Amino acid sequence: MKSALILIDIQKDYFRDGYMELFGMDWAAQNAGQLLKYYRENHLPVFHIQHVTKGEPNAAPFVEGTPGAEIDDSVKPLEGESIISKYYPNSFRETNLLHELKKIEVGELVICGAMTHMCVDSTTRAAADLGFQCVVIHDACATKDLVFRNHLIPAREVHCTILSALEVAYAQVLSLQEFLAQKTIPSG
Repeated sequence: MKSALILIDIQKDYFRDGYMELFGMDWAAQNAGQLLKYYRENHLPVFHIQHVTKGEPNAAPFVEGTPGAEIDDSVKPLEGESIISKYYPNSFRETNLLHELKKIEVGELVICGAMTHMCVDSTTRAAADLGFQCVVIHDACATKDLVFRNHLIPAREVHCTILSALEVAYAQVLSLQEFLAQKTIPSG
């Protein structure tokens, strides 16, 4: 089954000094970079998902044309790699991602990026509902603290809660090392 890598919103606004720094973003991006290296070395398809916001600079993250909207250097796209712009958390909504994946007959999606509780979650659920086999690389994803009715939920708990829910019905959830170890085991 053909596999493709989906790198979601690894953009400068999520790093230190960005609009909304995420917990563990540097580590997640480093692991995403290792995943990207694996896909490039094995000539497998890569899709960079880039969230775009229309509006005034400093009004929101990823405002079109601002440095914060740029994909981080840790996973900088190479010429010929697909960049899909999106305006919603679900990377399939109102984009050509599904068309591009079907065109090259992809059956498995390996997903990582930001934020675990938002775009990674909604994209993974949509992909599974569309019939893709999904793998989420948990240590190549990042999120932030959330508050629900004055209750602080630390980022690590948000991250683990979302991933545990995805693992029940939507995706296999692996670490980078677990994923790479599976890929290097000789078959048959």
